[in-house]
Amino acid sequence: MTPRDIEVAEVDILVLGGGIAGYRAAIAAREAGARVGQAYLARGASPYIIGANVPLGAVDPRDAPEQYATDMLEGGYHLNDRRLVKALAENAVASFEDLVRLGIPFARDERGYRQRHLSGNRYPRSVYIPEGLGKVMLEHLVRHAEAIGVSAWSGYRVVALLRDNSAVVGALLADRRTGQLLAVHAGSVLLAMGGIGQLYHDSTYPADVAADAYALALEAGATLIDMEFVQFEPVVVVEPSDCRGMEMPTAMLGDGAHLLNAKGERFMFRYNPEYGERQIEKARMSLCIQQEIDEGRAFPDGTVLFDTTVVPPEKLESYVSHCRRLRNAGLEPRTQGARVRPAAHSEMGGISIDADGWTGVPGLYAVGEASGGVHGASRLAGNGGGETIAMGWLVGRAMAAQGRNPQVSDWNRVHAEALDMFLAGQSRKGAGEVDQIKQAIRAIMSASAGLFRTAEGLRKGLEEMTRLSRVAEELPRETLDEALGARSCRNMTLVAGLILQAALARTESRGAHQRRDYPDRDDSSWLKHIGFRREETGRVRMDLLALQ
Repeated sequence: MTPRDIEVAEVDILVLGGGIAGYRAAIAAREAGARVGQAYLARGASPYIIGANVPLGAVDPRDAPEQYATDMLEGGYHLNDRRLVKALAENAVASFEDLVRLGIPFARDERGYRQRHLSGNRYPRSVYIPEGLGKVMLEHLVRHAEAIGVSAWSGYRVVALLRDNSAVVGALLADRRTGQLLAVHAGSVLLAMGGIGQLYHDSTYPADVAADAYALALEAGATLIDMEFVQFEPVVVVEPSDCRGMEMPTAMLGDGAHLLNAKGERFMFRYNPEYGERQIEKARMSLCIQQEIDEGRAFPDGTVLFDTTVVPPEKLESYVSHCRRLRNAGLEPRTQGARVRPAAHSEMGGISIDADGWTGVPGLYAVGEASGGVHGASRLAGNGGGETIAMGWLVGRAMAAQGRNPQVSDWNRVHAEALDMFLAGQSRKGAGEVDQIKQAIRAIMSASAGLFRTAEGLRKGLEEMTRLSRVAEELPRETLDEALGARSCRNMTLVAGLILQAALARTESRGAHQRRDYPDRDDSSWLKHIGFRREETGRVRMDLLALQ
């Protein structure tokens, strides 16, 4: 692979990622007049989004953007970036109305739009589509993007950002099917490639999400914040096995479903006496379920029962995609519940941005789970969807307003430097196998940085991850497949190491970060971000950063 092998394309704005956040941004920028290209490997986690928070007040008129912002701050344990909370809360309704304009068929009845009450939200505010919000919305957005002329490169993996001095001026892509390298020159680049990927054994992440956005941003000079806050989805299916990894909706708990341990007890009343499974944010619910498992009250496979048999049939059947998948797997949800346990679900932290999605690096923006700050230490149920539809729309318009073209005097040099970044490391035959390294990463993270953490476990995990990162640096890269595998392992060990390092440094418990050796929340010392930035020497530096 040499710079001579690289094909070239040019756009004003390049969106990296094929999920809802990326499409919202691509469409908004294109409708604002920009030439937009979008490159992605697959659709990420977006097809599995169940609902999205929008403070319409359709069910309870007391809901409003101000209350939505308050819920975000309380649910995030006040570690949120207030600028991002304000932007999301104040633009959620307008962004929703823009989706209605595009024909997205949100559920409604004779009284108006239907909204579900999800955990951590004061009022019902989750809009949804019975057939699956993420899947249906993506289908509409993809068709609209094609119709208005968004260029698309499907099945491409991002291997490096193109940089001219300190500015990001595009991206180097690889088509694994053909072996072709493509350099897309762009005035600005948006990272919308999702979160940490499959860094844990039990995970809701699809295979195409692999922590790449964080590694790319760090290499380009951006800052990562709050990486220690990994949220575990509390009720992820283990049995039936054909549905393993599927999230059961916490909204269904609001509609009457129960959580039962192996003794048949509704154990959530032990932890949340007044409300049981309701009105409890997801990070805390995960901890409660894990405690039942750890104290021996779970089923033999380390699960609890998500009892759907007590949900009124008309409400149960409104979860069309979930009921269909369970029945296809041989389980009738009216007569039998699924068995569930917590699984790694989302990264609260990520790339530090302002309210326009700008990372502080010229030409580089981020949105969705690739970005950090809006959720603080924990994310409200339904706010992953809420963030993608509103912030993608906002950031796309902000990027289009910049409207700059890359002024690069020597593209060959830029291409060569990106190729060097892709192929970095000292290749050594027999260094290891990609799949073995990834399995080892998952084992380390699950053991050391799961729902409960200790200094001893985190130190041991960090030592093991440091060793793995050296192995990843030595992986062979003589073919494109080998180079892509080595790059993926480098990214995963880098990001996993940052999570471990930040979790070790934060000597308190807050939201999705729980230390058994520091069980209390400490606002006097820890109401601040832990940030990571790459120095010119290549060393990654950790700093404590004030809240915005």
